[in-house]
Amino acid sequence: MNDTLLEQLGAGKYMLITSYRKNGTPVSTPVWVVRDGDTLGVRTPADSWKVKRIRARSDILVGPCDLRGNPTGDPVPATAEITDAATGARYRSLIARKYGIVGRLMILDSWLRRANRTLGIRVRLTPHHGHAGACRKRPCQVTGTRQR
Repeated sequence: MNDTLLEQLGAGKYMLITSYRKNGTPVSTPVWVVRDGDTLGVRTPADSWKVKRIRARSDILVGPCDLRGNPTGDPVPATAEITDAATGARYRSLIARKYGIVGRLMILDSWLRRANRTLGIRVRLTPHHGHAGACRKRPCQVTGTRQR
């Protein structure tokens, strides 16, 4: 795994998660992100479409973006996993710490509107990115090409 990339995504204000519909159509969503060891953490409403897509298909693309979801860097392949309640609570705490008063207000707003029905998503970058190793065995998820 590329630690520099993990650091950059974890330090960024927004991250673009691209998940896939059942028919394979990509859908991108900007989210707040925190670093949690060798993974990244995200909080989202439990009834959101991205959760439904991730439950059906865990491979995703992630990359830096702005508030509106406009990419500011290249996407990289990753795997998403719905977390347990304790990990989701840790992500909530990390988000409150990273985003300060705005983060706390958003958590409060989410709690008021959805009765605290949010959950955590653990994002693990795919180790082979960097266009080596597994990209030689199958087409790269980012470029769609096979390395020689």
